[in-house]
Amino acid sequence: MAKARSAPDILMIIATLAILTIGIVMVYSASAVLSFHEFGDYYYYLKRQLLFAVLGIIAMYFTMNVDYWIWKKYAKIALLVCFALLIIVLIPGIGVVRGGARSWLGIGSFGIQPSEFMKMGMIIYLSRLLSEHQSKITEFTTGLLPPLAIMGAAFGLIMLQPDLGTGAVLLGASLLIIYTAGARILHLSMLGLVGIAGFVGLIIAAPYRLQRITAFLDPWKDPLGAGYQAIQSLYAIGPGGLVGLGLGMSRQKYSYLPEPQTDFIFSIIAEELGFIGGALVLFLFALLVWRGMRTAITAPDTFGSLLAVGIVGMIAVQVIINIGVVIGMMPVTGITLPLISAGGSSLTLMLTSIGVLLNISRYSR
Repeated sequence: MAKARSAPDILMIIATLAILTIGIVMVYSASAVLSFHEFGDYYYYLKRQLLFAVLGIIAMYFTMNVDYWIWKKYAKIALLVCFALLIIVLIPGIGVVRGGARSWLGIGSFGIQPSEFMKMGMIIYLSRLLSEHQSKITEFTTGLLPPLAIMGAAFGLIMLQPDLGTGAVLLGASLLIIYTAGARILHLSMLGLVGIAGFVGLIIAAPYRLQRITAFLDPWKDPLGAGYQAIQSLYAIGPGGLVGLGLGMSRQKYSYLPEPQTDFIFSIIAEELGFIGGALVLFLFALLVWRGMRTAITAPDTFGSLLAVGIVGMIAVQVIINIGVVIGMMPVTGITLPLISAGGSSLTLMLTSIGVLLNISRYSR
């Protein structure tokens, strides 16, 4: 049924572009020294970020103008393709190992992360499945178990890479969709207990995860090993004070803080721009999440509402985990800050997802 389409949510666009602009500036500031040391080019990471930002904006404009109902039509195909990519990336000789995880497909410095595609593929599929069978969601075996099984299979493949951070974002966004669709609190509570047991099992299965937990509890027990990143991150945040040391004046980016342009870029923001700069970034994310949730509430149908919830959940969970790690409230997981951290497929897909969210906002009641 055709519905009248209005202008997209302007505040959501402003928040997205503002965060993206801050990200481009901070990627250059955080990575210039590293870029020159590794590639002999101060602008290497900046040029990559600009390239993928432009591609992402083009993709966002496209998805913003394509009616979101089309994603419902291709949800099953998209999910199957994502599963196939997750399997292919695990094959030795095909999947590329970076940061200790076999999670990339590509050649040289250019590549894609199938797990990034899976996050959006899962959101679209669960939104379709639960919008079509919402009346069954209160039944454990016929309503809740099928989406949990699909979600669990995707999480399992991601953990084989292994990539706990991306897996956690996938679970968080998926469970938010399931909860919004009407799942019973009792069932979700039982699932939470099983999840805690599984998390303990994952820690036992990989000693490096236990090291991250102990480093989170007391990083000073191993200041040059497992606790190094957390300590260096706090060393960056502390001197920032209220207004920061000034743009480009970070000291921690001089090979002290690992991954200053990706996982720990918020540390550099706090160091150079201070509490005010960090608070501005958090405000813009809060604005983006608020407009996204408003879009979910006012969406014209259940599919659109669940799809919006999933996209907003993906953004919010990723921001919470990244900031939590940077300020020492969570163990190190290797999650980037959406729209800000240096990235390729992650940045482009995030902007593409926000384009879908903007399209849903065009049909808000």
